[in-house]
Amino acid sequence: MSELDRRTRTEARCTLVLRLAAFFCFAGWTWVHYYWEGPYGVLFWDEHVYGLAERLGISWESFVGSGANDGVIQTVIRQMFWLYLGCAILTLTVRRGAWVQMAFLLFGSGLLSLVAYTKYLSAERQLPMLLEFGGQVLAPAVLVLALALGARHRLTVILAVLAVVMTFAGHGAYAIGWWPTPGNFYGMITKILPVDHETVVGILFTAGVLDFAVCVALCIPVLRRPAALYATCWGLLTALARPWAGMDTTLHYWGADQFVHEAVLRAPHFLLPLYLFLLWRRPPQEARSSQTDEGLGDPPGAPASRATA
Repeated sequence: MSELDRRTRTEARCTLVLRLAAFFCFAGWTWVHYYWEGPYGVLFWDEHVYGLAERLGISWESFVGSGANDGVIQTVIRQMFWLYLGCAILTLTVRRGAWVQMAFLLFGSGLLSLVAYTKYLSAERQLPMLLEFGGQVLAPAVLVLALALGARHRLTVILAVLAVVMTFAGHGAYAIGWWPTPGNFYGMITKILPVDHETVVGILFTAGVLDFAVCVALCIPVLRRPAALYATCWGLLTALARPWAGMDTTLHYWGADQFVHEAVLRAPHFLLPLYLFLLWRRPPQEARSSQTDEGLGDPPGAPASRATA
């Protein structure tokens, strides 16, 4: 196989992984908005919003709804389901040069940023809560860069590394205990593993240290590929832990309707590292001859055969 053919196959494989990362993320949040409700209540249930509604001539009952009818808040939140569904479809259909579709995917990143911000507010403005959404928020943007510049382009790779670092740093800060560790972290481990509380604390601390080790190793050429492989495996395990710990044969559909989406929307947590792992694979002859790939990716000014092939 020629060098150009190999690069073309790598480009196609990496772009597919990025499509799946963005698709599953949007698909998971589509289910949240359809089956449950978007987490935007913390934004709407505010006295300033009430004041705005009054100035617009919207009554209290029309704004918050009554027992018989939905109000403006519920109506707006419910209709956002269509935006996420549209973004999910676009991740599979968008092609290179389709600038309108790519712009809508960037708008989808904005929607996910809004979700991250509401979760941040609900968590009393804890920084790790905002950071751990980095992979989900940036997954569509990484896909857009891959389509616009190429999956091997340095800017694409840098944004993907940033997304992975943010996710693992957020999880690591909670696991180590720098911020109060969420109760579901303890709950998932004790449900899956028959261990006592002290052992759970030790497991979380070790996982947190490794999370930060991954963040550092991704920026070191000799360590970045093993780090990406570990991040892929750990991201997959932590995503699957949600339905694994929550599903039960006594529940309707085994609880799949309540827990499977928790793993699906976290697909960027393991697919973005997988993209990096595949991208950084080089045969021995290229390792000896290529100096550009010793960085994070191909430089912005690289020829098309290298930057976007």
